[in-house]
This record gives sequence, structure tokens and C-alpha cells, in this order.
Amino acid sequence: MKKSTIWLLTIVMAITFGGLIYIQILYMDKMTRMRSEQFEENAHRALYGVSEELERMETLHFLEQDIEEMKDIEAAFYSTAADTSAHASAAPVISNSGGGLGHRYRLMQQTIRRQYLYQRELINEVILTILREGEQRPVMERADSTDVRRILKDNLAEQGITLPFSFRITSSAGVPFYTSGDFAPLAERDIYRQVLFPGSRTNFNLEVFFPTKGDYIYHSVRWLIPTLAFSLILLLVFLYTIIIAFRQKRLSEMKTDFINNMTHEYKTPISTISLAGQMLADTSVTKSPAMLAHLAGIITDESKRLRFQVEKVLQMSMFDGQGPNIKFTEIDANAVVAQVVNTFKIKVEKFGGHIDMDLEALNALIYVDEMHFTNVLFNLMDNAVKYRRDDVDPILKVRTLNPGNSKLEIRISDNGIGIKKEHLKRIFDRFYRVPTGNRHDVKGFGLGLAYVGKLIEAFHGSVKAESEPGVGTTFIITLPLAVTDTDNNN
Repeated sequence: MKKSTIWLLTIVMAITFGGLIYIQILYMDKMTRMRSEQFEENAHRALYGVSEELERMETLHFLEQDIEEMKDIEAAFYSTAADTSAHASAAPVISNSGGGLGHRYRLMQQTIRRQYLYQRELINEVILTILREGEQRPVMERADSTDVRRILKDNLAEQGITLPFSFRITSSAGVPFYTSGDFAPLAERDIYRQVLFPGSRTNFNLEVFFPTKGDYIYHSVRWLIPTLAFSLILLLVFLYTIIIAFRQKRLSEMKTDFINNMTHEYKTPISTISLAGQMLADTSVTKSPAMLAHLAGIITDESKRLRFQVEKVLQMSMFDGQGPNIKFTEIDANAVVAQVVNTFKIKVEKFGGHIDMDLEALNALIYVDEMHFTNVLFNLMDNAVKYRRDDVDPILKVRTLNPGNSKLEIRISDNGIGIKKEHLKRIFDRFYRVPTGNRHDVKGFGLGLAYVGKLIEAFHGSVKAESEPGVGTTFIITLPLAVTDTDNNN
């Protein structure tokens, strides 16, 4: 699959998942707002019911207070009505006219009218009493805490709200008269307020607070959270799959380059050995000892070259299994570095260059595999020669030092073509080869630095590269010391 196709699929799927998650978040927000508004409406309706109930209770209070006076007035009224009825019954009845029925009808009307006037007067008296004496009653009598709690609980239950609550009664100026429960709202918007006795000149406020309102709203929309979580998980899985796809594609490209490089690397020594074998079949060549020695040398060198490439592949294949066969021993890094430099300087001098060695490390005892450690140094120096500049003689600088009491640092520097910054992070990846422009004389599999990185990691150390194109490259190896300065002092 092409990279452009993978990127297109990635963008489309990312937009799709992003839109889906965005819609889910909007829907969850809308549901939360709707539940909150519904809760507020029901709460205000319940509080208004409390206000009405308290007003009815106060009216009943004054009615009961005036009941005795009402009884006296009612007794006098019925006494008068009885006398009127007796006089009416004693009057002569005129049988030939309808005056008797009309008179009784008028008496009935007068009775109803007196009852109406009585009831109206009674209601007016109660209203005047409420207006006159209601405002003088203490708050605890007009809105008793027990009554308020009971009425508030009943009204909230009618509206479907069964949450725990606390309340308080305050003046119109906000001064509390009494508080019931733990009334501790975090913000003003958490308080539900209703005016009590709005018709009086001195009214009060009923304020209610629901401590668990947030949990109530959350529980009403909690079923949406799993859907959002599943969408996020799918998005993460998709992104991880895309990353794996890109890595696999890059690995496939690197393996293709590796096969191509390996083919060229193997083709040259095989062709050379084949040609030398054909020349040995010529009888004229076998008669010349010098020619035989030359051909034998060619076959030997090319066989070594071929074996060296095979060993590189085998070395890297070991890391895919149980790891390389490492035998840790305590060695003196200064001695090994000096030995490798003395062996390698002939190759450097062949190109007109030289190696500067500076062994500054006072403590160079490290715990590594000597053979693999030697191969690491050879690989780094071999790279310095391979990627030399044509306009100057190759100069290598090898230095050891102790940056701390427990570390050994080995620096191998060159004045070669250098490495661009964007390639430095990948030079220790398997099969990766830094592009060298028009330079085609450098062959390899992209395994040398990967081998270095893996082994230094196995030695519990670290390796990094500092480079500037056209100036050169410095490889810095840091390894733990086998014996620290503190141990030596002890």
C-alpha cells in the first residue's frame, strides 16, 4: 500500500472518529443541561408549593383564633332567624291567594342574604386580622422549621425529587433567621430561592440547597460515558494500527534495501573468487609461482570479506533470538583501545592519514565481552575511513576519559563527510544507511552501527553521535566502570 493511501485513510478515519467523539460530547452536554433545567423547574415548582401551603396554614391559624367570636355571631343569627320563622307561621293564611308562598320565598331570600353577608364579613375580618396581626407574628410561628421541612419534602417528592436537602429562612436582605442541616453551597447558583408571604410588607425567603445535585445529574447521563470511552479506545487502537503500518512499511523498505545491498556485497567477492578459479585452470598461470601466490591472496582476501559480511548478518540475527553470546570479563579499556589503534593505523596510513590517541582515563577497568568490545571499536573506526572526505587526509582522534567516578567515556572522532541532523537519531537502527549523495563506493548492509548500539546496550552503557556535515563525526561511548575510584581508595 502506498504511503499516500495510508495517509489518506488516516486523515479520513481521524476526522470520522473526531466528529463522532465531538457529537457524543455535544449530546452529553445537551443532556446534562436538559436534566439540570428540568431539575431546576421541578425544584422551583416545589418551593412555590411550600409558599402556598404556608399561606394557607396562616389563614387557618387566624380562622381558628376567631372561631369563638364567630360562634356568638352565628348563635345570634340563628336566634333571629327562628323568631322570624315563628311570626311568619302565626300569621293568617289566605287560601285564595298566593301571598303566603311569596312571603315564605322572600323570607328565604332574606335568610340567604344574611348568611352571605355573614360569610363575607367573616372573610373580611380574617383578611384584616392577617394584614393587621400577621406581620407581627415571629418567623418561627409563621414558618416553623418542622412544618417547612415536612411540606418541602412532600412537595419535592411530588415533583420526583428525593435528594437530601438543607434549607434556611432569611429576610429580604439575606439575613438568616435559622438554618436547617448543613447549608454550605459552593456557589450562588446552587441555591434555590422562593419568597414566602409575598403579599405582606415584611416577607421572607426560603433558600434550599441540594448537596448531591451534581451526582444526580451525572447519574442521569452516566450511560453515555461508556460509549465515549469505547470511541476513544477505538481511536487509540486505530492510531496504534496506523503507526504499526508505517513501521512495517519502513521496515519492508529497509529490508528491500538490505537485500539489494547484500546482493551487491556478495556479488563482488563471489565474482572475484570465480574469476581467480578460472585463471587457476589456465596452465600458463600455474607455471608462474608469483601469479599463483597473487591469485591465492585474492581468493583468501575475498573469502575473508565474504565471511565478514556473513558474520555481520549472523551477529544481528542473534538479537532476534535469545541475544548474543556475551562472556563478561574485566578488561582495561585503555589497553584494548591502544591495541585496536595500533592494528588499524596501517589502514588509515594507506589513505595518507593518521590516528591521534589520547588515553586520559585514570580508571579504565570495565566489565564487557572483550571480543565484542573490540569489534565495536573496529566498526566505528572502519566507518571513519569509509566515509572520509576526498579533499583532505583522514584524521582519527581516539580519546578515553573519566567524566565521573563511575563512568568511562570513549570518544572516536573523524574529519569525514559528517551526518545530517535528521539522520542522527536513526543511524543505530537496523538496515538504516545514511544517504551519501553521489558517493557509490561505500558498500554495506546498514548493520554496523546497529551492532554497535545493541552491544553497548548489552554492556549497560550508552552510545550517541555528534556530527556536522562537511566537518566530521564524533561517536561517544559511555560505559560503567568495573571498579570505581572510591573502591580503589578503600
